[in-house]
Amino acid sequence: MSNRIPPDAFEHYVSLGPERTHAKIAEEYDVSVRAVSKCASRENWTERLEKIDRDSRERTDKRLGETLDDIRVRHLKTLRVMNARAVEALKQYPLSSAMEAMKAAEVVIKLERLIIGEPTERNAMSVEEVTREEIRSLLVVVGDDEGHDESEDDGEPDDEEVE
Repeated sequence: MSNRIPPDAFEHYVSLGPERTHAKIAEEYDVSVRAVSKCASRENWTERLEKIDRDSRERTDKRLGETLDDIRVRHLKTLRVMNARAVEALKQYPLSSAMEAMKAAEVVIKLERLIIGEPTERNAMSVEEVTREEIRSLLVVVGDDEGHDESEDDGEPDDEEVE
């Protein structure tokens, strides 16, 4: 085991991917694992590999972001063409055909709103409604026997009345 670790050992280490170990490098170059570990420490293999991974992820993320932007732009262009055709159909055709154009326009509007991140339907509750609903679901009214009003009796026996 008197072989030296070549200068390109780090490149080989990186090329092994997730299966990389100092033992595999030691076996490849017929050196001890300790020698590889010392070389890795001296040449900062861990930090260099982390930087390579980080840079690679950043490039990938950038490409993915650009791809998503391209898809959004393409979809918006398609929707604009569909919208123009729906508007034209509304102008030209009788009411039965115009209804189909209106349905197409509605679909276009919903898809456009979805692509730009806007809600497609109005189903949100007001703060007051949410608060009232939360209070109703979380609070339990605990009644005492003194304050029990007979007019509130629903005809069902209370737990205390059942024997």
